[in-house]
Amino acid sequence: MSAIEYSGALNSAAEQKGLGTAYLRARAMRTLDLLVAFWIFTGGLVLVEPSPYEFSFLLVLPMAFIAGIGLYRSTLGILAILMVFIPFALIASFQVNYADFMDAFVFVIVTIFMFLTSYFLANYLAEATLQRTRLIIRAYTGIALICSLIGILAYLGLIPGADLFVRYGRAKATFKDPNVYGPFLILPAAFALQRVLLARGSKSFWAGMVYLVLFVGIFVSFSRAAWGHLAATSLLVMMLVFWLEANAHDKVRIMILSIVGTLGLVVALGGLLSVPAVYQLFETRTASQKYDGGSTGRFGRQGYAFDLALSNPWGIGAGEFHNLRITEEPHDTYVSVLHVYGWGGGAMYYLFVLATLWRGISSLRHQSPYRLLMIPVISTFSILVIEAAIIDIDHWRHYYLVAGMIWGLSTAIRNGPQGSSHRDEALV
Repeated sequence: MSAIEYSGALNSAAEQKGLGTAYLRARAMRTLDLLVAFWIFTGGLVLVEPSPYEFSFLLVLPMAFIAGIGLYRSTLGILAILMVFIPFALIASFQVNYADFMDAFVFVIVTIFMFLTSYFLANYLAEATLQRTRLIIRAYTGIALICSLIGILAYLGLIPGADLFVRYGRAKATFKDPNVYGPFLILPAAFALQRVLLARGSKSFWAGMVYLVLFVGIFVSFSRAAWGHLAATSLLVMMLVFWLEANAHDKVRIMILSIVGTLGLVVALGGLLSVPAVYQLFETRTASQKYDGGSTGRFGRQGYAFDLALSNPWGIGAGEFHNLRITEEPHDTYVSVLHVYGWGGGAMYYLFVLATLWRGISSLRHQSPYRLLMIPVISTFSILVIEAAIIDIDHWRHYYLVAGMIWGLSTAIRNGPQGSSHRDEALV
């Protein structure tokens, strides 16, 4: 064989090897997409812990390495925050005196895991953004509809074993707590509302049906925070779409739909309240609750908890608070993180929240094909940040999912093409 022939044979073998590697990576990426869809779907199945969500992510992570998913500089902020957070949080877990050390330690490990899901999603959505966001939202909407229907039917006592999906007379579906179940349904409701406002024909109609089912599902959770969350998020979505994406014709349509839709929801709500048992619980939940006031009520506990946090810079560890003077948790994430992770860990948590808000809000200034994807996500997250002041959300799985989506979408908006996209493609 001549030198030229030998060289050509080597090049051909190298090309075949390269094609083989590319083929394997493409197959791995398709498998990754399927695993991600399954992982997101399991996010609504948390009757037991650890839940299928945790186990399925353990399949997603190694497949992401095999598929060669890209890691972006603009998402390194999450990783940097996590690296600083870890030592402070671990030190805090050693501060427990009455609580079980292993429980406190596992709590911190779960938080680290949640941060990792945000970092993964940020990088996953930074490329093939439209396709992957559509995959995530479809999987999320699918499980949200199932959860909502289970919650509604269980609340009405129309399915076998309904008591398993109800707590204190409130729907919780496949969650452990109605106060987590209700907010879980908000993000897909926000995407459905955006489709109602901007889509045409049957797409708008079916999106309206999705929103209605999720609306009723949230209502029967009888979570006051979830009710307010849905109302505020829906209002934000309408305002941002109206201001940033709607043309003159769309704006007229949005105003009409807003009036008609509000009347429709009022009628649906009136129908629900016509049931005596529903009205009685609604009246109870809208009245001032006895655990809100007083020195040991929600707001009294928060003041005591903040004073306690100031005197313990290394934290007191997870689960320690209820062993002290007031046994019920303060239900304020921004105070709780100082107890559980110490001042340093709490500061990193605050930084994560502020950085995520800044990335999401600042990215709305860019006219991008992906801005329509960002609007429901940042609308949902903004209200979650407010809701965190009255409830503990630092272990809500969907909270870190939404945060990771913001980092990924903002990366795509900054690095991707500018200008508007075809609307039907962006309305996922």
